[in-house]
Amino acid sequence: MDVDLNYLQYTTEMDDLSLEVVMDQYGTDVWNYAYFLTKDTEMADDISQEVFIKCYKSIGSFKGRSTLKTWLLTITRNTTFTYRRSRYFRSRSFVELLRRQDTQTLMDQRAKAASAESEYVSREHVNEIWDVIMQLPDKLREVLVLDLKFEMSVAEMSEMIGIPGGTVKSRLSRARTKVQAMLRGLE
Repeated sequence: MDVDLNYLQYTTEMDDLSLEVVMDQYGTDVWNYAYFLTKDTEMADDISQEVFIKCYKSIGSFKGRSTLKTWLLTITRNTTFTYRRSRYFRSRSFVELLRRQDTQTLMDQRAKAASAESEYVSREHVNEIWDVIMQLPDKLREVLVLDLKFEMSVAEMSEMIGIPGGTVKSRLSRARTKVQAMLRGLE
């Protein structure tokens, strides 16, 4: 259920109920965006929590120049980049790489045991596409995810990322071209 949260642009403090409504309405989007930027579920959890803490503490800086969703995704992006620069992320990334290799082996074994073949094929195709998207360089992956998953306009992406609209369009074009080329290589 979408709740009208326009009143938040006029407030300097957020109450607990408003935070709960914001988290219910945008929590999944914030978490998904954090995940697409980090490729890590635990980090996405941590970043999502941090985003909503920042939202709660700094709602007074939301002036309504963008949608609340765009404002939250901007906070998510900035928090993620700060998190990725930290020593914690760099040290954890190596451990996660090793863990991912073990998980992939387990996932391969589970995939062989799937009971509904058509569902399996469909899910595999979607997973292949997202796996390819996750392999893109950060700059290309970011705009493609904002476009496909969050359905943001070029203007919204431009404002959020802080780059010209033409740059957003060229990154989208390059991202789509790379994904198509990579998918052709899988066939």
